[in-house]
Amino acid sequence: MQRKTLIYGAAAIALLTLALVWAMAPRPVAVEVAPAVEARFETTIDEDGKTRLRERYVVSAPLAGRLARITLLAGDAVQAGAAVATLQPVLSPMLDERTRREQAARVDTGQVRVKLAATGIERAQVAVRQADNELRRTEQLAGNGFVSPTQLDNAKLARQAAQKELDGAVQERRVAEAALEEARAALQAVSAPGAAVGPRDFAVRAPVSGRVLRVLQASEGVVALGTPLLELGDTARLEIVAELLTADALQAPPGTPVRIERWGGPVVLDGRVRRVEPAAFTKVSALGVEEQRVNVLVDITSPPEQWRVLGDGFRVGLRLVTQQQPKVLVVPVSAVFPRTDAPGMAAFTVQDGRARLTPVELGGRNGTQAWVKGGLAAGATVIVYPPPAVRDGAKVQARSV
Repeated sequence: MQRKTLIYGAAAIALLTLALVWAMAPRPVAVEVAPAVEARFETTIDEDGKTRLRERYVVSAPLAGRLARITLLAGDAVQAGAAVATLQPVLSPMLDERTRREQAARVDTGQVRVKLAATGIERAQVAVRQADNELRRTEQLAGNGFVSPTQLDNAKLARQAAQKELDGAVQERRVAEAALEEARAALQAVSAPGAAVGPRDFAVRAPVSGRVLRVLQASEGVVALGTPLLELGDTARLEIVAELLTADALQAPPGTPVRIERWGGPVVLDGRVRRVEPAAFTKVSALGVEEQRVNVLVDITSPPEQWRVLGDGFRVGLRLVTQQQPKVLVVPVSAVFPRTDAPGMAAFTVQDGRARLTPVELGGRNGTQAWVKGGLAAGATVIVYPPPAVRDGAKVQARSV
């Protein structure tokens, strides 16, 4: 009986010891893993952009006048040379009764001067006839030797002087008639402004074919020289401007491919950087940080049928591809980390249920992937987001992400 009790006691102690050993033994660390695969890799710069016309035209009034109401609306298509606005001469200002009477008096004075000029012409004509008669008599007497040659010369000069007087009288009548016409026109404008000389319309024409972007002066009214009337532009010639940080802009030289997303259409559009402007500017971010940014201009290279609905000033999302590799070894970017014991990067791989610290050489990283140039083989299993408990040689229990 005592022997059986000892056996049972020893077995219980052994079971208890095994239980304690099992409880105190290290557990495998649960980790998430992913395979190293060959795939396309690219690094991008993501930024918002805004569409704008390459060229816009502000049509202004080429002269002062009265603008007729513009019937064009924003979005209407116009052809080069088509009339987009009409200008008319400005009417004379309204005057008081005193001014009207003064103008009427000037008309009367002008009529009297015309009559006086006509009388002067008649008087000059009589003087010319009289000089002609005197010249003929003097010539006859000179032919018979009754007058001296000097007297004949005086008669000829008198005839010329009389003719000049007639010519001057004719010119005076023309001046009087012109002044009378001017006075009558002024009186007509004062008496009945609407009945003045018929207005001559001046058509303001479109310099290019395109669409109306904005009508700046739609209502009828008097406009000054150079007043902006409307804006025109060809919406088929759009470009995109993005304000990039200067450090990012240096990585996106002209020719950089661009993917245009989040513009409202069903497809992703293709584009290409055309120009990086040479002058940067300071812009305050939403967090109040001053940033140096520069405008980067992007051309849309997709067929126009795919982005015809885009207009001026539309917001789009840009993804500028700064590096791309068609087929390289990639792992999740969360699987690589800087080494603490030596320079460079490393990753934890899973081999025979244990974590192994593996140095790796990276070719680049983006928001989701890391390009591994050396240190890993295709198909290797790496630990994603390694927990703090993972060490080189630690047992791990893998579950795929």
